Amino acid sequence: MFVMNKFWEKFFYAFTYITQGSSYLSPRAYAVLHRMHHAYSDTEKDPHTPHHASNVFTMMWKTKAIYNNILSYKEVAEKRFTSNLPDWKFIENLGDSWYSRVGWGTFYVLFYIKFVPADMWYLFLLLPVHFLMGPVHGAIVNWSGHMYGYQNFDNNDKSRNSLAMDFLMMGELYQNNHHKLPNRVNFGVKWFEFDPTYPVIKVLDLLGIIKLKTVKA
Repeated sequence: MFVMNKFWEKFFYAFTYITQGSSYLSPRAYAVLHRMHHAYSDTEKDPHTPHHASNVFTMMWKTKAIYNNILSYKEVAEKRFTSNLPDWKFIENLGDSWYSRVGWGTFYVLFYIKFVPADMWYLFLLLPVHFLMGPVHGAIVNWSGHMYGYQNFDNNDKSRNSLAMDFLMMGELYQNNHHKLPNRVNFGVKWFEFDPTYPVIKVLDLLGIIKLKTVKA
């Protein structure tokens, strides 16, 4: 959808690590999975489809195995899935290390101890979600986006728009729209479908941080 220069590519690679913390996922490896998902949507070759898994946990376990193989180059993906992707091995190795994941987890716990009032102890129950935010987000999008909601287009797959949850997922649950129009910047198609990420992308384009390859709204 867009390109950026090497400075901003490095910036967002590092920013991804900082914001994802203990649940860091490699932009390169996840991009390969995303391209595979579009090519093989809801078939047995799809790395994350709910329609070839008994539950959300087995789906994500399969995704984890494929992701790790691609991350460590144990699985050689087709060239169409690996071309023109960002790659910064230092950040990938750092983010995937156990000392980094444990370090971020420790920081989260200390942050809670410092700022959570004693009478709101139940907020500590959110810590597991913070530890695993990346996989939690992926599970919601990949499961709900192909199980629940409505379809604007017949894409020969099970992709759906989960409108009730879409705003929380920043537009990613307009899966049916996205599978039909994968290069469309705005994932919303109908008048009531608001994609919260679209204005952010437009602002980044106006500021010259990215350059849109398509301006479809």
